[in-house]
Amino acid sequence: MTPPTLRHRLVRDMVRVRCVEETLADAYRDQRMRTPVHFSIGQEAASVGVCAATRPTDVVYSGHRSHAPYLAKGGDLRAMVAELHGKRTGCAAGRGGSVHLVDHAAGFGGSAAILAEMIPVAVGAAWAFALDGEPRVALTFFGDGASEEGACHEALNFAQVRRLPVVFVCENNGYSIASPLSARQPADSSIRERARSYGMPARLVDGNDVFAVHDAARDAVEWCRTGRGPYFLELATYRWREHVGPGWDHDGEPRGYRPKAEVDGWLERCPVRRAADALRPEDAGIDGRIAAWTERFRDEARQAVAQAEADPFPDVRTLLDGAYAPAASADGPAGGGSCHEPQIAYSGRNQ
Repeated sequence: MTPPTLRHRLVRDMVRVRCVEETLADAYRDQRMRTPVHFSIGQEAASVGVCAATRPTDVVYSGHRSHAPYLAKGGDLRAMVAELHGKRTGCAAGRGGSVHLVDHAAGFGGSAAILAEMIPVAVGAAWAFALDGEPRVALTFFGDGASEEGACHEALNFAQVRRLPVVFVCENNGYSIASPLSARQPADSSIRERARSYGMPARLVDGNDVFAVHDAARDAVEWCRTGRGPYFLELATYRWREHVGPGWDHDGEPRGYRPKAEVDGWLERCPVRRAADALRPEDAGIDGRIAAWTERFRDEARQAVAQAEADPFPDVRTLLDGAYAPAASADGPAGGGSCHEPQIAYSGRNQ
């Protein structure tokens, strides 16, 4: 079998994200992961296509739907799964859970659950790159709901004023929890047009076509890296599972609010299947490749879950690691009524 091309690698990486998340969704029901989980099953083309267009020195930030961009940027799988289990071997030392992933070595700067929180953080990183004259790009993933937050628009405006190297990646899956886009935004408006109003280029892309996403992301990253300011990508996609959790939320299911016909229509637009269909004329063996990748990555994910379950929880003596504590004074140890300025004490991973 010939070595995979870039197009093959994009499909392979989508299969890996899909296998990891489906394995986690199955394991989640055993109640050994006590963290909220927001799966990107069905949206894999967005993260994989974008992150494949970055360099190792570029930095990615994400909102709460963080597994896919973390993995696509090269984040440590075992550290991620351990974090979901609250173990001290987790990428945030077991303190953050699914929505607080980080792997600085891979260029994944962090994720957070507060809507739009990481968008200005990415802009801040881009500002640092610009001030230091470094040819690096910051990228931030967020959903259509986050695009309505004031912090998002402040960040867009600031990035354009300063012409910062940041790519805004809006994964528009049509819902903010249970509220459809049509109930939240005027019918004659669009997310990309609001971004374009700040003066930056903004592009709508089929977010379930990994090749189109990669081409658009490559253009966006190059635009930013050459000093022309920020770039906005709106990727039209759809999450298959419920907003938070491993189940489904279409009508006929508990807490269902999406029409099942709508969900089924997007299942037919599966990004993995579409990419395989596109590759089949040039590689008759693509289905065999996908089957082999699926077996390999499911096994990798199961091993990560087994390892996480065996790993230790954080020691109670480290409870205050990462918290602010008063500095020790000449009269005694910290906490004894010192009026000194607080200092941070942190001994966790990825500090």
